This record gives sequence, C-alpha cells and structure tokens, in this order.
Amino acid sequence: MDRHIKNILVVSFGFLLLFTAFGGLQSLQSSLNVDQGLGVASLSVIYGALIISSMFLPPILIKKIGCKWTIVASMCCYITYSLGNFYASWYTIIPTSVILGFGGAPLWAAKCTYLTVSGNRYAQKVGKLGKDIVTQYFGLFFLIFQSSGVWGNLISSLIFRQTSNAGYNASLPNYTHCGANDCPYNEITANTTDSEKPAEYLIYTLLGVYTGSGVLAVLLVSFFLDNINLRREGEENEDIKDESFCQKILETLRHLKDKRQCLLIPITMWSGFEQGFLAGDYTKSYVTCSLGIHFVGYVMICFAATNAICSLLFGKLSEYTGRIFLFFLAAATNIAVIIAFLLWEPHPNDIARFFIFPALWGMADAIWQTQTNSLYGMLFDDHKEAAFANYRLWESMGFVIAYGYSTFLCVSVKLYILLAVLVVGMTLYACVEYGENKKSSRQRGKQKLDDSQNKQMEM
Repeated sequence: MDRHIKNILVVSFGFLLLFTAFGGLQSLQSSLNVDQGLGVASLSVIYGALIISSMFLPPILIKKIGCKWTIVASMCCYITYSLGNFYASWYTIIPTSVILGFGGAPLWAAKCTYLTVSGNRYAQKVGKLGKDIVTQYFGLFFLIFQSSGVWGNLISSLIFRQTSNAGYNASLPNYTHCGANDCPYNEITANTTDSEKPAEYLIYTLLGVYTGSGVLAVLLVSFFLDNINLRREGEENEDIKDESFCQKILETLRHLKDKRQCLLIPITMWSGFEQGFLAGDYTKSYVTCSLGIHFVGYVMICFAATNAICSLLFGKLSEYTGRIFLFFLAAATNIAVIIAFLLWEPHPNDIARFFIFPALWGMADAIWQTQTNSLYGMLFDDHKEAAFANYRLWESMGFVIAYGYSTFLCVSVKLYILLAVLVVGMTLYACVEYGENKKSSRQRGKQKLDDSQNKQMEM
C-alpha cells in the first residue's frame, strides 16, 4: 500500500476509534450525570476550554513535538474524560473536561496540517495539483470519521438494553413533565431519570469499552503513523506560523471590523445552540424521560446518519439551488420542529416521532455546517484564517451558552431562545446577502458601462 494512503487511513481510523468513544459519551452526559447538571456543565467547560486553547496551543505543540505526537498527546487528553466518568463527580469530570478541551484544538489542527502536508508532498511526487490530492485526502478522512456517530451510539444502546428496566418507562402514570414541560428540579422528571439510569456494572462496561477504544486509537497512531518533518527542504506550512497568543487574538478581533462578520455572528452562534440543544436537552427531556436512556443511542444514530447523507446531498444541490434557498430551507425546518417540540407531549406510543424529529434536525444541521463554512470562505476569501477563527469562536460560544443555561431553564424557555436566535440570525444573514447582491449589481453595472465606453472609443 502506498505510504501516503496508509498514513491517511491510520489517522482516519484513529479518529474513528477516538470519537466513537467521545461522541457516544457526549450524547449521554445530560442523561447519565444529572446531579446538579454535572453532565451538561462538563460539556460547557469542554467548549470553553476549546475556545481558549485554539488561540495559542496548536502552533506551539505542532512546532515543538510535530504533528504525529501532537495527535497522540491530544488523544490522551480525550481518554482522561472517559476515565473521569468512572467516578463521576465535580472533582473528576470538570478537571478532565478542561484537559479534553485543551487537547481538542491541537488535535484538529495537527490532523489538518498532517493531511495538507502529506497531500501536497504526494502531489509534488506524482506531478498533480496539490489542492486536488488534499481534497481527496480530506474526503477519505471524513468518509471514515463521520461513521463514528453511528458506532458510538450503537454501542451505548446495545449495552444499556441489558438493564432490567429497558422497557418503556411504564412506572409513571403520565408523561406530562417530559418534553417542553421539563424544568430544573422537577421531582417527577428527576425520579424518571433515576429509575431509568442503568445499573452501575453496565455503566462501567460502557466506559470500559469507550476507554479501550480511545487507547486503541493512541496505539494505532503511535505505532503505525509515520512522522513527517514539516520543514523538510525548506518547506514551511501556514498552520505552524510562530504567532504569539496576543497576535492570534488581535488578528481575530481585527476581523470584526468587517460589518459582514458582525452580522453573521448570531447565525454562527445558532450552529452551537442547535447542536447543544439536541445533544443536551432533547436526549434527556424527550428521549430518556419517555423511552429510557437505552434509546438515546438509537435516536442519535438517526441524527448522525441523516446528517452525513444530507451533507453530501446538499453540497451538490447547492450548485443548482444556491445557498440562499438552502439557508431558508434549513431555517424553516428548524422552526417547524421547534414549534412541534413546544406542542408535543412525548409518549412511548408515539415512538416514530422520536426518530423523525432528529432526522429533520440532522437534515437542517447538514445545511448549516456545509453552507455556513462555504459562506465564510466566499465572503472572506482574502482573510480566511481570521474568518474561520471567528467561525470557530462564535460557534463554540453558542455551545458554551447552550450547555451553560441548560440546568437553569425549562425546556420551553430554551426552545423560545432557540427560536429568537434563529430569527435574528436569519434576518441579519439576509442583510448580508442583500448587501452582497447590491454590490454585485453595482459591479455588473460598472462593467457594462466600461464595455459601452470602450466600444464607443473603438468606433
């Protein structure tokens, strides 16, 4: 096997093993660690630490120890989070959440750098365009990586099915306190969650599988991934510029002078809000409260599979419909589902709805992820690094806020907040598109005038 392809496969399957564990554990936090909102608090801490670490850690680590060992060290940070869940408390999960958050940014930066450098070197070797090979490498990586959402959630559901109360939550006379009516410190909901919590040996079994999966990822990368010299033959990669912490912050903040970036902040934060709601609130207040924790995995599989398929579909469809149509399609879908969440009283007899709504949410999320990234790349072509730094910053801020208020507000209030953020975000996004169309019209008019004047001069 070609050495370059072997390395890409090692990185891809390493991430698959690692995020099979983390993705499955993330989906369960709001249901598994409910005491004083410990689970969602840990997720909020993770994304908060991720914001800070992304500002300065990646270039420092990659420069000092290289891409391979940065990936290995960062993967070890993820394993600590699984270990912290064995004895879940504020003294174990919060510190390991900070460690994971600080490891997250270097992990993704090192992966992107490794794939980019490998692709460019292979392209130079075979005489092809570097961007074509790099695109193929990233396509292969995400093809393998995206399935982690399926495997991680499938493992949790299969293990938790063995619990003695794996049937519907029939112990309650009604389910009126599930769904939008779920509020903090609600006695009925708290009792529901306690009664549905799996036996300790099943929790330890799941955490053991997840920890083992993370350890396998570390061993795979440590033994089979080739280290690459980023500075070979005078080569210098953009991702490892020696910039100080202050320089990175100033560059990111300077980009906020662009009015378009400021207008896009709410719709960018919406991406974090909507993902945070599904993982933190829908899984706990709708699925676990009504069906049991063993159904969380199956529901999230439905979301992940739909998301992956629609990401590919809408990426191609945008060539024919344009991004504006897709943005409003996603907004209309989310608004319809939010209204349904407000009106729906979840009950085990309506089991199909528990899967239909995440599927629709996954379809909309696929549009937000593909089209928002594309929008940033198109609008800020001359300042991509600062633009995408802002994208990561504001999306992560959305996660932090969504998980941060999760334990203090009723689900109905959270849904109204989602609705408000989406409406404001889409309104300001429409202003950006209007401004861009107006600018394009002026440029076309100026071009026509110049062409007309040139023809007159020729005559």
